[in-house]
Amino acid sequence: MTSDTDAAVTAPARRGRPGYDRDRVLEIAVQLFNEQGYDATSVADLAQRLGLTKSALYHHFASKEELLAVALDQALSSLEAVLDDPRAQEGPASDRLRHVIRSATDVLVAQLPSVTLLLRVRGNSPVEQSALERRRLFDHRVTRLVADAQREGDVRTDVDAAVVARLIFGMINSVVEWYRPGGPVDGDRLGHDIMTVALDGLQSPH
Repeated sequence: MTSDTDAAVTAPARRGRPGYDRDRVLEIAVQLFNEQGYDATSVADLAQRLGLTKSALYHHFASKEELLAVALDQALSSLEAVLDDPRAQEGPASDRLRHVIRSATDVLVAQLPSVTLLLRVRGNSPVEQSALERRRLFDHRVTRLVADAQREGDVRTDVDAAVVARLIFGMINSVVEWYRPGGPVDGDRLGHDIMTVALDGLQSPH
């Protein structure tokens, strides 16, 4: 599948000016997008926050849209890698589902700013529409995994698989609203905690 996001990401990497790092530029841009909203953030805002001229900013990234595309692709690629991992492909469906819940939560904790940006995308541009389509495909794959676990008898069947998947990822995605790195909640345990709450309450009675 070729998309605007893919095109932006596969373009030749631009060399940063001395004293500036491309990854750092992206990190600060994502922070500003989350603070102000992507649409409300101008290139001038980015340049001011970074202490760069617009021309210096364009030396790192061709456009504000490229910054968005790269940030969204990082978050989506990490989430898609969770489903592509052999532990999500092999073995009982319930074990694979547990792996996906834990690992997707770990991705969110590790990439909190970019995942936060992803969850705020509304489809206002081709780049955002491409990201939403990738999210839909991810959701469909999780739904199929839940359905497999239902067929194997490890997840109760009186709740629709798509609803189960939405509720589980509703819990995972809510983490961006309240989790703060360095706060009282242990980020390393979040995946385990969400998995326990979700699946222990969904286990089929034996």
